[in-house]
Amino acid sequence: MRVNELTLRDFRNYQEQTVSFDPRCNVIFGENAEGKTNLLEAVVYLACGKSPRARRDQELIRFEADSASLTGNVFSRERDFQIRADLFRGRRRKLTVNGVAAKSAAALNQVYQTVFFCPDDLYLIREGAAARRKFMDTALCQLRPRYAAALAEYNRAYEHKTRILRDWEEHPALLDTLPEFNEQMIRYGAVLIHYRAQYARRLAEYAAANHLECSGGRERLDIAYQTVSAVTDPMAEQGQVAEQLRSHMNAHAEAERASRLCLSGPHKDDLLVRINDQEAKTYSSQGQTRTAALSMKLAEREILKNTSGEYPVLLLDDVLSELDPRRQEFVLNRIAGGQVFITCCEDDRLPQLLGGKVFHVKQGAIG
Repeated sequence: MRVNELTLRDFRNYQEQTVSFDPRCNVIFGENAEGKTNLLEAVVYLACGKSPRARRDQELIRFEADSASLTGNVFSRERDFQIRADLFRGRRRKLTVNGVAAKSAAALNQVYQTVFFCPDDLYLIREGAAARRKFMDTALCQLRPRYAAALAEYNRAYEHKTRILRDWEEHPALLDTLPEFNEQMIRYGAVLIHYRAQYARRLAEYAAANHLECSGGRERLDIAYQTVSAVTDPMAEQGQVAEQLRSHMNAHAEAERASRLCLSGPHKDDLLVRINDQEAKTYSSQGQTRTAALSMKLAEREILKNTSGEYPVLLLDDVLSELDPRRQEFVLNRIAGGQVFITCCEDDRLPQLLGGKVFHVKQGAIG
């Protein structure tokens, strides 16, 4: 998988820009706030229809403009694709693949995939469960279209149930609709647990090997999937998982009404990360935390590659400067074999090491 050419119009601080990329390594350097990360953000957006930084598409449109467009010429699965996203302030966006309207962002996921790694990800271990759920969801939405659809349906049912629980005392009739949304959360929740459990098992295997190598054989990384306590075996048949979810939800029904909160379901899932049998979130050093997060991100890349048969596009946003020389060397040894984008503040020796192109970004223009 590779992005051959990218054209941006009124995207972030880019007024009009077309750039052709190397199939191996692309080093993008420049001062802060000049547009380096914006370029990587565009590559990610065309792969999944979502920004890794912005909550709303309107934030991606240049301040002086009413609309923006992103066009990527991509080679994937032995075919050429053109992906285009048109963004508007006053109406819904338009996504197309080879000129044909995409029904949803899932259609973009089926063209090419990305792994995006930024300095904030180095603290993935120390953050709350929501960060690790997002990590799983991002990877699985690219891997499994059924997962992406189930996640959207689950989130929709969760939002409805949350509003019912919040307002039911003022409007008691709302409780009559609660069983419908409970059943939707059970049905789609079982799908989420099924895929998350499988993914976590593969992630644990790849990340452990990465961490052992990166730490010089001194540290053992363990990752375990945590879901609803009533689910005794997340790898069991989905029907069995659904029954256990139903039992757990029924047991918490009164507590949910009293607290006005949705207490039961895989929206509270987590990954338990341990280093040498100690919980990493609480006890790991800064170096251990960075090594574990790095190992997980590189494991995500390996899983995507082994599933699709092609390396996903790897985007490293100012990450190497955050790493010590040993970890930098580990990353550089692991990223060969697919297309890579690396941002940094200064031009350096990376193209000579990896082979590729260097781009200088200044005030939303690429030289």
